Order: sequence, then structure tokens, then C-alpha cells
Amino acid sequence: MTMRDHVERYVTLRRHLGYKFVRSGRLLQSYANHAMAHCGRFSKAADMIEWASKASSPTAMCRRLNTVRRFAVWLHAEDDRHEIPARDALGRQTRQRPLPHLLTDSDVRRLMEAALSLPPAGSITPLTYHYAIGLMAATGLRRSETSALRLTDLTPDGLIVNQTKFGKRRLVALHESARHALGQYLAVRTRAGGCDDHLFVLSNGRPPSPASLTRVFIQLARQTGLRGGPGEP
Repeated sequence: MTMRDHVERYVTLRRHLGYKFVRSGRLLQSYANHAMAHCGRFSKAADMIEWASKASSPTAMCRRLNTVRRFAVWLHAEDDRHEIPARDALGRQTRQRPLPHLLTDSDVRRLMEAALSLPPAGSITPLTYHYAIGLMAATGLRRSETSALRLTDLTPDGLIVNQTKFGKRRLVALHESARHALGQYLAVRTRAGGCDDHLFVLSNGRPPSPASLTRVFIQLARQTGLRGGPGEP
């Protein structure tokens, strides 16, 4: 069995347990390609450290090593010929979590109003970001959950969220004001047409990705003075 086979088994197991395992899966596939060219059938600690060291930053190196080390522990449990690298082989990275900034109602309103100036002017895109930000503020939905919402997920009882962090479904109650706002958006959404059944769509007819929601949020936060420039707190 090759290292690619081992990675495929491991990724399948993790996803079966409810993890999306997208980024980690890609990292392990990269490691498998490296291992196939260097160390053969069994994981070698030195080879895993070498592969992890090719990342672009110390933080990324440690992330790579942690990912491949967990994989190595799983392999070693099956066959002790697989080696496990030391946990701190590339140093101990302690990331200081920044203090959270709680947005006030006024802050959220400024962000939503700023979203209306996004390009393309006159398209549904500015309205999509305007109402998506409002919905996330009102309900606490994650960005991935918001971008994955379908038209059929809006029910008389609330929003049915299917694409949750651990693959479960939940019902999110909507305040009457949030339901009214979504009704206003849907009136425009219906006129805009398109065959995509996502609740939120852009001018290209496709839903905004989670990454684009983050990118636009940061852009608007800087535009409104709620956040510093690149590299600033």
C-alpha cells in the first residue's frame, strides 16, 4: 500500500467522522507526493520535518507538522514501522489570539450602508453583501453557512442551516425585522432571475464564497474606519 493509499484512507475516515477536512486533506496529499518520491512505503520523521519546513512561514511550518504528525500517529498505531516526528521539531509556535472587537448596532449599520456602494453599481451584488452582513449580525450564522443558504432553507419557522461546521442541521429563528429585511432582498432577488437556487447571489449569478464574504467585510471595515490598514491592529 502506497502513502497515497494511506492518506486516502485517513482522509475518508476523518470525513466519515464529520470533519470537512479540506485544507488538511490537501496538505496530506502534498505530503504523500513528497513521501512517494523520498521515503517509500513508511513515514519517516526526518522526511516529514523536511516536507513541513518547505512552508512559507514558521506558523505554516508548524501547522504542516501538526497535520502530518497526527497522520503519523494513526499510521504508527497500525504498523510501528511508521515513525512519528517530535511534536516541537520545528519549534513551539504560540499564536497570541487578538482581543475581540464587539461591533455595536451602529457599527453594523455603517458596514451595511457601505456595502451598498460596492461595484458593480446597479447590480444585485451590493444588496447581497448588505443583507448577508445584516443576516449574520442578526443570527450569528458563520460565513460558510450564509453563503450555502438555499432559497428553500427560508421557512415559516425560520432558517434551516444544512452546511454547519460539523455537518448537522439546525433551525435558526428569525426576528420579524430580519424576516422583513429578507423579504425586501428576495423581491430584488426574484427580479434578478438566474437559475442558481442559493439565497444570496452576486451579479455573475453565483453565490458569494466564504472567502469573499471575509474579504469584503475587511474592505468595508477599513473603509468605515472600524479596522486599520494592512499590518495595523
